[in-house]
This record gives sequence, C-alpha cells and structure tokens, in this order.
Amino acid sequence: MEVISNSGPLMALGKLNLLYLLKRLYGKVIISDSVYKETVTAGKIKGAQDALTIELFLTQNKWNPVEVNTKEIDPEIRLLRLDDGEIESIHLAMKISNSLILLDDEEARKEARRKGLKIKGTIGVLVEAYQRDMINLEELKLFLNEISERRDIWISKELCQTVLMELKK
Repeated sequence: MEVISNSGPLMALGKLNLLYLLKRLYGKVIISDSVYKETVTAGKIKGAQDALTIELFLTQNKWNPVEVNTKEIDPEIRLLRLDDGEIESIHLAMKISNSLILLDDEEARKEARRKGLKIKGTIGVLVEAYQRDMINLEELKLFLNEISERRDIWISKELCQTVLMELKK
C-alpha cells in the first residue's frame, strides 16, 4: 500500500521527533512538492525547528517530493478551500489505487472521505505504532498529552482526551 502524507502529520511528527515511525510503519511515504515547500522551505524561512528535522529525515531516507501536474487535478478539488499541499495529496491518493492518505485537517479529511479514500491522521499513526508494539502505552499517553498541550500542533485537546479515554478501556 502506498502512503501519501500532507503537511499536518509530517509537521506534527517532526515536532515530536517521531518521523522514524513513518518509515517503520509504511517503509516509504510520498509527499508532493507543495507539501515539501510548506513543511521545509517555508518552515525554514519562519525558523521552525521541525523544518530542519523534516528536511534531514526526507534527505536521509531519499524520500524526494513528487511534482504534481496541476493541470491534471480535478477542477472540483481545486475549488475547495484547501491549501495546495492538501489538494495535491488528495490528487495523488486518488491516482494511486489502494493508497492511504495522512491528513489532520478536518476539511481535507471530509473531502478525502467523499472521494472514498482511506485516511489516517497523526493520532492514527501513533495508535498504529502502539498497536504494532513500536511505542508502549506510556509513550503513547505522553505523546497525546504533549499534542494536546502544544500550540504549534493543531490537533484538538478534546480529540487527544477522547483517545486517551478509549485507551483506558
């Protein structure tokens, strides 16, 4: 199965220094050129520490960004209020059968669901890593608590708390 990531999960996992989980879980993750520009190029200009982490990780693993021909993108998707990285990620996932798309943004997730795509977000990646014994329960709880408290990771505190409650069952 091919896995495509948008910037949200890439940045969140970069901030938590957990990008290695993507390689362990999926072998390789495809990112579009726009996702690279958003996470690395723009991130470095803003002084975001995770931008360097992401750049080094992508370079070390030879995960080069994929250039997307914007003329091939469904005009219906281009009209949505999504950023270029989300649009390109959805486009790539639609082109690659049986793919998984990593998205955190709810509007992008809604569109991906409408297109029948398989979706997972940052929290889903962490839960899968826990289920596959790559991280333990205490680590998962720590990561979810950290996500819920950080202002630079845009995942709701409520969602983190819901997942934590489910884990206690």
